[in-house]
Parts: sequence; structure tokens; C-alpha cells
Amino acid sequence: QVQLVESGGGLVQPGGSLSLSCVASGTISSFNMNWYRQGPGQQRELVAGISIGGSTNYADSVKGRFTISRDNAKSTMYLQMNNLKPEDTAVYYCNSNRFRLPSGRENYWGQGTQVTVSS
Repeated sequence: QVQLVESGGGLVQPGGSLSLSCVASGTISSFNMNWYRQGPGQQRELVAGISIGGSTNYADSVKGRFTISRDNAKSTMYLQMNNLKPEDTAVYYCNSNRFRLPSGRENYWGQGTQVTVSS
């Protein structure tokens, strides 16, 4: 069982920046890591992902503004968010997942951190 703890959320004005962190209770080197978000009345959506090998992918809505990274030695994943917009307001969740035999797929979630973009 892996526990994930997000931090770094808060209130920021449009155009501002925030940096989120996700610390895992164990090693993350064998996990694909993702940031998801869920806005008010919306479904949870994938914001950004980083693979075991370091490949990254982003939702179109955040490309060029958000940067995902990982530090396996610190069991930590990051999300640098720049030029924030009101539509980025959401609860941001950390996710880790992997597939291993014979246990199958493992999927873990953090408790979420609130990001509010408002003037």
C-alpha cells in the first residue's frame, strides 16, 4: 500500500503561479505518476503524467503552462503551474499506478489539494 500526500495548493490571482508536491510513503521509481483535477461540478480529469522513464504528457488546456517532474530519490512528484487561469480552479489529486504480475494493477490516490484562481 502506498500513501500519497499532496501539498502546495492555495489561493492565487490569475496569471500567478503555484507549485504542487506529492510525497509518497515508499519508492515511486516503479510507478507511473499523474496529476488529476476535479473542478466544481466536473468530472476528474488528467492534467499531466510522467512515466517511469520520465516521458511526460499534458492535457491540451495546460500545455505550455504546467510542468510535471519527479524526484525518485525523494519519492516526490511535482507540478509547477504558471500563468494560472480561473478555469484551473479545482482539487488536484496525485495518482500513482503500475502493473505487476501476479498482483495486477495497483492504483493509488492522494487526498487532494485545493487550488483556487481568483482575483
